[in-house]
Amino acid sequence: MELLPAVFSSGWASGVNAYLVVLGLGLYGRVFGADGVPEALMRTDVLIAAGVMYAIEFVTDKIPYVDSLWDTVSTIIRPTIGAIIGLLLAGDASSVEQATMATVGGGSALASHLVKAGIRLAVNGSPEPVSNASVSLGEDITVAGVVTLVVYHPWWALGVSATLLVLGIVIVVLLLRWVRQGWRRRREGTTTRRRSGKAEVDRRSA
Repeated sequence: MELLPAVFSSGWASGVNAYLVVLGLGLYGRVFGADGVPEALMRTDVLIAAGVMYAIEFVTDKIPYVDSLWDTVSTIIRPTIGAIIGLLLAGDASSVEQATMATVGGGSALASHLVKAGIRLAVNGSPEPVSNASVSLGEDITVAGVVTLVVYHPWWALGVSATLLVLGIVIVVLLLRWVRQGWRRRREGTTTRRRSGKAEVDRRSA
């Protein structure tokens, strides 16, 4: 497993769904014997804990506003898990390289986490009905795909995760702008209706 692309990509995936990353890497290593997966991720207690937490996140991440609360709680957790995975992947490397990989993993996890949280805030704040479940399922599928690439094609994983990070930033900016415009139109419509109602009352009073 190529170290740098694996660390960056697993970090990106951890920022979206850290428990699925731990569970996925652990299962690939334990069940399929994938090379490069740290022994710590294949432990039974780690797999059980990751599975339970993923099940909890699977539900909470699909409920409007609850998902944003969960993201707030996960602001420290996801980057920390990304950093730990980076450190574990570094293995017996020098202390400088281990610190570098932990920083790369934690940094990419923090970046993707902020993008994910921003998109969810935009979805929850949208005046239009948007399905949180669909967005969440899309994230889960994407994370599972990136984890698979990390194990078997780490450089492809790097390309995919870096592209998704850039696209995510663009989407957050566009969604927030769209939400602001939607709320502005709603406020303007409410103000217009109030003025029309007041004018009608004044006309009848006269």
